[in-house]
Amino acid sequence: MTRWQVPVVLGAVAIGLTLGLTTEIGDHAERLVVPSLVGLLALTFAGIHSGAFAEAIRPHPRTAWVSLVINFVWVPLFAGGLGWMFLVNDPDLRIGLVMLLVTPCTDWYLVFIATARGNVALGAALLPVNLILQLALLPLFVVALTGTAADIPVGDLLVSVAVVLGIPLTVAVGLRLAAAWTGRGERLNALLDHSEPVGLALLAVAVIAIFATHAQLVIDEPDALLRLLVPLLVFFAVAYGIANAISTWLGLAPAERVTLTMTTMARNSPIALAIATAAFPDQPLIAVALVVGPLLELPVLSGAAHLLTREVGSRIVR
Repeated sequence: MTRWQVPVVLGAVAIGLTLGLTTEIGDHAERLVVPSLVGLLALTFAGIHSGAFAEAIRPHPRTAWVSLVINFVWVPLFAGGLGWMFLVNDPDLRIGLVMLLVTPCTDWYLVFIATARGNVALGAALLPVNLILQLALLPLFVVALTGTAADIPVGDLLVSVAVVLGIPLTVAVGLRLAAAWTGRGERLNALLDHSEPVGLALLAVAVIAIFATHAQLVIDEPDALLRLLVPLLVFFAVAYGIANAISTWLGLAPAERVTLTMTTMARNSPIALAIATAAFPDQPLIAVALVVGPLLELPVLSGAAHLLTREVGSRIVR
């Protein structure tokens, strides 16, 4: 995972906000979000090597299973509780908060794992599992945890998830089958192994489009930002503590501790926002939570990486 990913994402956020606040491009930028993310996910799925996946997971089965339980059992329950506790009178913000928190990150968290000297191979192996499960379970989580099922266009939500998950999977499987049929599997693997700049460019386009589209909305809703700040900070603090406590209880190696902590804290706001924009076009406040998320998440993850680096260093010395 390139060390340039976080600077590129931060730069894309700045560019998107600037364009959204100073030009009329925001009205058109929204059309780029889904295509760029679908392209990014197609590259991600096509680049999955089953052998590398098994090789990374096999030595650390406990970490892998605990990560899945935390992300798809504990986090959704905790997210639902935070929504009811802090946003009970703000149903749209509550939906946005839940959508943000129940979708584990599938991109920049690998950079922070590497920064904190974690197990990057294990984090990369967990990525496709997290991605498929979060998209498959997102409609269920939104309906079950927000308590506003009557106001949720479930059909539109399912269609949006199907587009964001189904098209990339279909393209990736098609590429793999075509390469196998023509005997060009090795050539495809070589191309995909060097496709990271393309993926990073697609992620940057998606982030720029997201923030250009919603920049004015964020500026116009300062009260929403304040209402979201506390539950988000509570989530990051508790997630950090839970992951570290479980790592200590299980006696995980320092590198696995880092990986578990980062995959527990980091969230996947671009994909969740793309789905929210398509499924809830008349409820813009849902997008606010998903835009605010990375503005707070990236500096929080940087701080967590610093703390974990110190902890890992001290444990290695001992």
